[in-house]
Amino acid sequence: VQLQASGGGLVQAGGSLRLSCAASGRTSSIITMGWFRQAPGKEREFVAAITWSGGYTYYAVSVKGRFTIFRDAAKNTGHLQMDALKAEDTAVYYCATDTTLHGELMAQSSYEYWGQGTQVTVSS
Repeated sequence: VQLQASGGGLVQAGGSLRLSCAASGRTSSIITMGWFRQAPGKEREFVAAITWSGGYTYYAVSVKGRFTIFRDAAKNTGHLQMDALKAEDTAVYYCATDTTLHGELMAQSSYEYWGQGTQVTVSS
């Protein structure tokens, strides 16, 4: 599976951005798509995940209520709608897919394929 993330950019605090992750290759094997982020000087952390067939969603506490993850399975594309952005949301955002049902949706080790990352910068 190959993943191409897009949609990052510079936005003011309180604004919105929508990230997209286009999957290609063996997309029929996708079980879960997740989004992670890594801020400067910090470890990469879980943001949100969605099960590809059932559409069940999971969020980190820090983004719940502000971010929405959804997917268009027919187009093999996942999205992360980010509203009410804060300066602390500034990071490189990565999409990733799990194709072997690891079960731990919030664990980076569960995801075999990763996109290249897209920068999100929120100015305060």
